[in-house]
Amino acid sequence: QVHVEESGGGSVQAGGSLRLSCVVSGNIFRVNHWAWHRQAPGKQRELVAELRSDYTTTYSVSVKGRFTISRGIAHNMVYLQMNSLKPEDTAVYYCQPESLWGQGTQVTVSS
Repeated sequence: QVHVEESGGGSVQAGGSLRLSCVVSGNIFRVNHWAWHRQAPGKQRELVAELRSDYTTTYSVSVKGRFTISRGIAHNMVYLQMNSLKPEDTAVYYCQPESLWGQGTQVTVSS
């Protein structure tokens, strides 16, 4: 059985930073594709960042230049560094390793 767990969410003021972590545990060989998504109240879930096996990355226009996705030292971890946070970044953030999903972690940015 495989388990995906996000952590690092919280409440910050606009302009602040947070680092989200995602750990995959259980019977999984290697994660080649990671993604972070977010869903704000009343909105559809949107793709925020992707990290591929060749270490190339893709970001949504709304976060490009402010967010960074990166692998952890362990092959089963990924991070999302979020800087210069804005109130519109408020959402539940979900980690997606391959086709798996975590339960999400809440990020709240106040103005």
